[in-house]
Amino acid sequence: MEIDASAPSVARGEIEIAAPLELVWRVLTDIANWPSWNPDVKSVSLEGPLAAGTRFRWKAGPGTITSTLQTVDPPHRIDWTGKTFGIKAVDVYELEPHEGGTLVRTAESWDGFPVRLFGRRLTKTLQEATDSGLRHLKLEAERQATAAAT
Repeated sequence: MEIDASAPSVARGEIEIAAPLELVWRVLTDIANWPSWNPDVKSVSLEGPLAAGTRFRWKAGPGTITSTLQTVDPPHRIDWTGKTFGIKAVDVYELEPHEGGTLVRTAESWDGFPVRLFGRRLTKTLQEATDSGLRHLKLEAERQATAAAT
């Protein structure tokens, strides 16, 4: 699955994390624990195993998002689709080993009437959320890597 590059709102980001690929994968894909390390995520309810077709509901920002895992390819790729307030989202995360750590790339697209109406403002919101999520993933994975090394 790929994001909709022609959607009204698209965000991309990447970050280098000083932690092993498998550890970063474990942090990212432990969806039920996102609220413990990402302050932007208030709650999560996972409705099955980490596998394509599993749904999860999560509260981030003003609304609750209903998402469905589309691809789970450990430890390299996870993506999902989601819906909230008439917005259709596609999220993609790709991980690869990089200089003794992990490089995480992400992209997300939003489409739907609200996005077409308020595109510029929502694109800014989406990019800020993408950047924040990557920063918090880095902090948590590096924290766990440091704790495991001591």
